[in-house]
Amino acid sequence: MIKINVKKDNITIKGHAGYSEQGFDIVCASVSTLAISTINAIIRFDENAIKYEEKDGYLKIDILKHTKETAVLLENMVDLLKELEKQYNKNIKINEEV
Repeated sequence: MIKINVKKDNITIKGHAGYSEQGFDIVCASVSTLAISTINAIIRFDENAIKYEEKDGYLKIDILKHTKETAVLLENMVDLLKELEKQYNKNIKINEEV
C-alpha cells in the first residue's frame, strides 16, 4: 500500500501499491507520474521553492517557500491523488494533517 502524509511543510509518499507486479502496476505509475510532474513544474517556477528526496518506494517533498504557484500545484497533486484513492482504496491511503 502507498501511504501519503500531507502536512503544511512537507508531503511524504511511502510504499508500493501492490496492485500488480512491478513494471505493470498502474497505481504506482500514476502516483509516481503525478508526484514527479508536480516537482518538475514547481522547479520550473522556482528551483528553491522545494527540496525533495527520492528512493525506491519513498518520496519526500519539503516546501521551502510557500508561493501561490507551489500551493496550487501541490493542491492539484493532492486532489488527483485523492481521486486515485477513491478508485484504489486498497492500494492508496492519504492522511492530511494540514
